[in-house]
Amino acid sequence: MSFFNSIGRSMQRAPRPPKRSTTPTSATFPADAQTPPAGDIQGTTQQKPLFLCSPFVDAALVKGNFKTIVMQPKYTDIMEWVAVNIFDFYQNLNLFYGVLAECCTQHSCPAMSAGSALNYTWINQDRKSVQLPAPTYIDYVMTWVQNLLDDDNTFPTKSGKDFAPTFPSTVKHVYRQLLRVFAHLYHAHYPQILHLRSEPHFNSLFAHFLAFGREYELLDIKDIKGQQGQLVAVGALWERWKEVGILES
Repeated sequence: MSFFNSIGRSMQRAPRPPKRSTTPTSATFPADAQTPPAGDIQGTTQQKPLFLCSPFVDAALVKGNFKTIVMQPKYTDIMEWVAVNIFDFYQNLNLFYGVLAECCTQHSCPAMSAGSALNYTWINQDRKSVQLPAPTYIDYVMTWVQNLLDDDNTFPTKSGKDFAPTFPSTVKHVYRQLLRVFAHLYHAHYPQILHLRSEPHFNSLFAHFLAFGREYELLDIKDIKGQQGQLVAVGALWERWKEVGILES
């Protein structure tokens, strides 16, 4: 029995999150990669966020460099290792968002913001960029990822079933969208995370996510740091954690 087969069975036994609404743009996703349009980024400036302030920026459950916990175990297939970690990142992020969802409403978050003037836009079924309230955007993302995890053609759990050739491209799109969810929660809901005293857990989850994504080339650096004149809020956190040795330079 392969490593992923055993994990797959535990995945099937894991409690299912609440069923989400159908993503209205799912029919327009590229058929070859089965991924949603990445969307556009609009924005220019960003003030220093609360999560960069001491002692919050250094709060963590894991000390040292996260590279040590993302290395592929011996005798495991690289695709299986990536798939298992994608599942774990999604599940943990989904749990965090579930706790914060009552604070993330159409009124409090009318745009999918990740900075003071940075909004992510969605590509609708007419191939047009549209601005959505953050809870709607995140619901679309989480629905899409859950559907991928449930699709045995994308995340195979049966013995002898191979990963599709499009799997690397698919998980890169997954990573980009999950990064946007992380970025919004840091930007808009970090005070609530502090109120719950969960900053060590959330920081460690995000550092693990970044370290894994960079180790297996799932993250594009510009999605973390932003393009010139378009600062992603968590880009400064990325740089800070590199300086103190949490992430590799």
